[in-house]
Amino acid sequence: MSTLTSCELRRAITLLETGDWQGAHAIVQKDEDSPLPCWAHGIVHIVEGDIPNARYWYREAKRPFPTAPSVPDEIEALKRSL
Repeated sequence: MSTLTSCELRRAITLLETGDWQGAHAIVQKDEDSPLPCWAHGIVHIVEGDIPNARYWYREAKRPFPTAPSVPDEIEALKRSL
């Protein structure tokens, strides 16, 4: 595994914003150790509809899983954290 650059993470976020969760997934799965890519990975799985997997990645990111996940809100919060 490698650490994502901020440029790669921003690209994944852009893909998430356009609904391309598969493209975003291809990027974020390259870094399974860093909190922000793990959070993005969790968002990917929310979009996909795989909530158990999304919860796993939120735990890996050390983030609480939202009670009522909103993909746009999570993406905006992730962008603010960059």
